[in-house]
Amino acid sequence: MTAEAKITDRGIERIVSVILRSGVLLSGTVVFLGGVFFLAKHGGERVDYHSFHPQPVSDRLVHEIIAGAFSRRARSIIQLGVLLLLATPIARVAFSIVGFALERDRLYVVITSLVLAILLCSLIAGAAGAA
Repeated sequence: MTAEAKITDRGIERIVSVILRSGVLLSGTVVFLGGVFFLAKHGGERVDYHSFHPQPVSDRLVHEIIAGAFSRRARSIIQLGVLLLLATPIARVAFSIVGFALERDRLYVVITSLVLAILLCSLIAGAAGAA
């Protein structure tokens, strides 16, 4: 793209579709690999349904999930896939803001910024409530 080339609605739609498709495929692949690792390690264990065992803290904090995934901890890899899936629509909204700004469509920049703020606030409030 040259500096003089204008970004079009069609171009933005294509990029957004690539973001969404890539995010879903990547997160699905990560969850699948985590599931394979989990079954390889814990597939033969007996499940106890008589008592509730909450998710360990290491699988509820983002930095712990990432560290666990890099150390090949199966549950952390699965959780990382879920985080990637959650990040996909956020990335889509963030890119839309950039696209609308490049089109100089101020109204949609404001509206989309509000949507992004609501998404982020709900995620932060949910994370704070879970902690």
